[in-house]
Formats: sequence, C-alpha cells, structure tokens
Amino acid sequence: MIHVSEFKDLERLSIHKVGNASQEEALICSQEPLELKDEAISQLLLTYFIQPFTNSAEYFRFFHEAELQLNEIFQYCRRIFENRDNFHEQSVNIAKHLYKHSTHPKIKGGELYIAYFSKCQVDGEDVEAIGIFKSESRDTYLKVFLANDNYHVDYEDGININKLDKGCLVFNTEEENGYKVSIIDSISKQNEAVYWKDAFLQVQRREDSYHQTELAVNMCKKFIHDKLPDQYEISRVDQVDLLNKSAAYFKEKEQFDMEEFAQEVLGHPDAIQSFKEYKDEFQQEFHQEFPDEFDISSPAVKKQQKVFKTVLKLDKNFHIYIHGNREMIERGFDESTNLSYYKLMFENET
Repeated sequence: MIHVSEFKDLERLSIHKVGNASQEEALICSQEPLELKDEAISQLLLTYFIQPFTNSAEYFRFFHEAELQLNEIFQYCRRIFENRDNFHEQSVNIAKHLYKHSTHPKIKGGELYIAYFSKCQVDGEDVEAIGIFKSESRDTYLKVFLANDNYHVDYEDGININKLDKGCLVFNTEEENGYKVSIIDSISKQNEAVYWKDAFLQVQRREDSYHQTELAVNMCKKFIHDKLPDQYEISRVDQVDLLNKSAAYFKEKEQFDMEEFAQEVLGHPDAIQSFKEYKDEFQQEFHQEFPDEFDISSPAVKKQQKVFKTVLKLDKNFHIYIHGNREMIERGFDESTNLSYYKLMFENET
C-alpha cells in the first residue's frame, strides 16, 4: 500500500516535452533539472504526482522477454538509484525512449516529468522512488481578480493537478525481480494507450497476493458461470447463490485454501472434482498460475466485487437482486400463460 503522506522529499525534477513522432512533433529536452525553491509549488507538484496512487495495492515489475537487463527503463532507473548524479542524464534517456514509442496517431504530446524522491513508504518499507509522469490534457481556467477597485476576468490554459494522465512510480526494492512498480493510466481502456505500459515501460504484474486473489476470483466466477452449466443442470438462482457464497468467502477469509473453498462453497463431490480440474484448464488458457493457498488481498477483493453479479434479469421487465437465503426464492411455470415465474418470500417490506 502506498502512503501519500510519506512522500515528503521531492529532491529532483526534470521536465521534457515529448511530442508524437509520427506527427513530426518535436522532442524538447531541458538542459538541467528544475530548481525547486518554492515550497508551495513543490507541494502542488506532490499532490499532482502522487495523489492518484493513494492506497494503490496493485504492483507490477519491469521485464523483458529475453532478460531483464535489456529493459531500457529498468536500466535508466537503476543508474539513478546507483548514483543520483546521473539523474538528469537518465531523465533525458527516458524521454527519448518514450518519444521512440509515441508513434500511434492518437497519442497526444505533452510534458514528461521525471522526479526523484529520497524517501517514501510502500507496504511499510521506507525506500527511494523514481516517478515518471506525463501530462497530455490541458484545461482552461478563468482568473477573476481585483484591479483599481474593479473586478476583471481573464483566462489561462493550464494543467489540472487533479487529473494526472499517466504515471509510474518505481520503488528501489526488489531490484533483482524488476523493482516494485505502480502505474496510473487514465485512458488505459483505449488501444493507443497500450504503449505506456507495454511498449514504453514493459511491465507485467507481480505474482503477489493481489494478483493471486484477482486470478482466483475470476477463476471461481468463470467456473460457476460457464463451466458448471455445461456439466450439470443448474438454475440461474443456484448460480447466483454460489456467486454469493464465493463473494462471502473472499470477504470473510484472510487466506484462500483451495480445498476449504471447494468444500464450503460447492459442497458436492462431483462439483468439487470438476472445480479442481478446471483450475488447471484456467491456468493453461490464461497462462497464469497461482498456488492452492495464498493470503487474500482485501483491495483486490474490493476491486473485483463487480465480478460477483447477483442479478437475475427477466426479459426487459424485471431485475431481481439476490443477496441472501436461496430458500426464499422459488421458480415455477404457469401453464395458463405459458410463462415462467419466481415466487419471493419475505417477512418485512420496506
């Protein structure tokens, strides 16, 4: 977990302009780092850079298909951590590397900020950190000011400090595994934004409890939603009931245990055996592996809550939200109307 309040020492900052190479926009590198003399500006920059990472619990690591040492950003960061005198030179190398990968026609040019933090806290550990941030969007701001006893209005274009477009924090820990890295990308759902994470940074998720929890949640959902109906006759209500039990397990337990989950949630021996076999299929299909036992990450469970959709959609007329006792809902068929129905039982109406 990243604690924003512990980012107190923004010691160095270099700013470069990185345009879109395919649009023949320029790469403009500053000659030296910015002098951080104004404390108020330093605090605003800290807010702009770090606030989006508040309570972030998902981490990545640098990698390369051949070997880690061939990852350019990993090497540039390593040189900074080894010798702070290399900071500005390596910030220029980072800008050049980003420019090389800014070729998609929809990639916007913008300012690239390279920052060095001498002390911050991540997961309870005090470490150095390097920040790589890019601003692509500009807003128009009104200036209302008093002059000669009259108010005047003007405007300026500027950067909204509450809207960081892209960011990366590299923590000086676990160097041998590609460092611990946190990423922000406000437009990551767009195809052209893949360049930031995959081409420029070249990172992959760390195999930690967050990643393992996320994989397990998705596997359980796919098994209940896709696999079980292929093998057994199972009603939609029973599916929702199993999803509710799965959600409760991940929320209430501190550790995932494959055997325990299967017994408590699925119960039936045939379903349990099918579930264990499906884990191998899931890992092969998605090229992801996770152990039978691991610590459950609460932030990952919270983020994945939408996976456990417990809603019955009946034609275009009704949605039934099922949160509890499976025995309080029954399915039937009305021959007079040739329509199916659900009977809901309850004690109090509010």
